[in-house]
Amino acid sequence: MSTQIETAATHRAIDAVWRIESARIIAALARIVRDVGLAEELAQDALVAALEQWPGSGVPDNPGAWLMATAKHRALDHFRRSKLLERKHEELGRELNSQQESAVANFEAEFDAANEQNFGDDLLRLLFISCHPVLSTEARVALTLRLLGGLTTQEIARAFLVPEPTIAQRIVRAKRTLTEARVPFEVPRGAELAARLSSVLEVLYLIFNEGYAATAGEDWMRPALIEDALRLGRILAGLAPDEAEVHGLVALMEIQASRTHARTNFAGEPILLADQDRTRWDHALIRHGLAELQRAERLNGARSPYAMQAAIATVNRKHAASKTLPPLSTTMTFPFP
Repeated sequence: MSTQIETAATHRAIDAVWRIESARIIAALARIVRDVGLAEELAQDALVAALEQWPGSGVPDNPGAWLMATAKHRALDHFRRSKLLERKHEELGRELNSQQESAVANFEAEFDAANEQNFGDDLLRLLFISCHPVLSTEARVALTLRLLGGLTTQEIARAFLVPEPTIAQRIVRAKRTLTEARVPFEVPRGAELAARLSSVLEVLYLIFNEGYAATAGEDWMRPALIEDALRLGRILAGLAPDEAEVHGLVALMEIQASRTHARTNFAGEPILLADQDRTRWDHALIRHGLAELQRAERLNGARSPYAMQAAIATVNRKHAASKTLPPLSTTMTFPFP
């Protein structure tokens, strides 16, 4: 019985680690293999290895690094088994053998170099790929929630109120479409960046929403998703400094995220906004959010949807101390409290 309990505890730990690390692992792999579908498969292989090994060996001191290293080895194995290299090996003999070893060495060096870079850059690239115009809106959202949000197909299906097989098919078709279209693993620039921002913002909004009010599981919130959405939003704001709606969304997320620690009691039960302990709010996030809202207003974006929601959240914050909320709060589409 104790062994079963320990195994169950290990599986819960693996699930928690995967929620946090999966997007980073997939993004790093996709940057190298240039195939989102293959990157996810390799990351899943690492997850399976963890499920097989950790119950016996224990959770590593740095589980994220363990998963990344295992995924890297799976990628190298895939590279070595490449049918193209095998065919060329038959044609060129020993000459190709040395070339293959050199290619593998270069691949490993490039992967190591990628791991040393800012993961935010890779996550942003993965976000824009997931939101590429070759995909339908539904496919973009589902794929991004899967790859960057770490959500299961069941959780995504629940969020969209559609059958789970429908979501699974969307994700499979989306990855196949990206592969066939040879979508480059890069952040778009210029006019293409502006054209794809709307979809990216929508997806960021949904990722944050899932973190702010989880649709499945025992936890009411998923702070890791909130942090990922905030980080990606800030990077977007740096890439598109003249886009008012980007600053409006960042303002909304930061103002709402400032209340995270005050939204539940010690039993994990929700606390309404008017009853929250304001000393537990993150006032640095509030200041950042207000600054982003001012930027949106200076760019004539005060009436944009995200900026308006951020302004409403600011009004609610001011009224929380008096235990009364203005009637306007009932029009908010963002989750409460």
